[in-house]
Amino acid sequence: MDYDSGKVTISGYDLRKQAQSIRQSIGVVFQDSVLDNLLTVRENLYVRAGLYSQSKSEIKRMVDEAVRVIEVSEFLNRPYGKLSGGQRRRADIATALLHKPKILFLDEPTTGLDPQTRLSVWETVKKLQTESGMTVFLTTHYMEEATDSDFIIVIDHGKIAAKGTPQELKTQYSSDSLQLVPNNAEAAEQIQRQLTEMKMDYGIAGGTITVKLPDTMASTAILENCKQHIASFQVLQGSMDDAFIGITGKGIR
Repeated sequence: MDYDSGKVTISGYDLRKQAQSIRQSIGVVFQDSVLDNLLTVRENLYVRAGLYSQSKSEIKRMVDEAVRVIEVSEFLNRPYGKLSGGQRRRADIATALLHKPKILFLDEPTTGLDPQTRLSVWETVKKLQTESGMTVFLTTHYMEEATDSDFIIVIDHGKIAAKGTPQELKTQYSSDSLQLVPNNAEAAEQIQRQLTEMKMDYGIAGGTITVKLPDTMASTAILENCKQHIASFQVLQGSMDDAFIGITGKGIR
């Protein structure tokens, strides 16, 4: 393997010199499954476990432990090709955990799944982290999923565009907003006049006035000046979607 520059170490091992040790330390769940559709989940697990051990008793122990941790026993004897999207993801994760890796790589694991199934997958991942202390590297285009991460790296055109905790990125690259619902059309005009005088950046859509805030506390002055014209309001924190667009300068691709 040729590098442009630098050095790669994974779990303390040098990628150039200790590739085999690295393979034993990591598990991978690809975006597209590599399991056999015709085999049952149990059969797939046994085939994969056979890549790590030649001992029948050890293979059985590995499979039993993965089944217990990921809770796939309810569909263990069903063909993989007959499973739902969420069940497939759980079977994929169980396969990646057979050899008890220290690091788990997940490549867009919830792409194409419905919200309930996505939630189930993340509950499984969080359970793994809590019980084993496993490090999880995740790639995703769902920014709300990234919000729960400990650390985020945003890649744009193959290069690191920004990195930090979710709160750090939201603070630096997104802004809070204040949504105002006027009492009536005349009140809307009064609010806009006040915002213009205060030199605030705002927009109007569907009868709601949205004000971009330099900081959350700036909302108090606006509310005080416009309170007699407001039917309701809410302050919205900047999201990871906002931060992503702020970092890349474009919508999510």
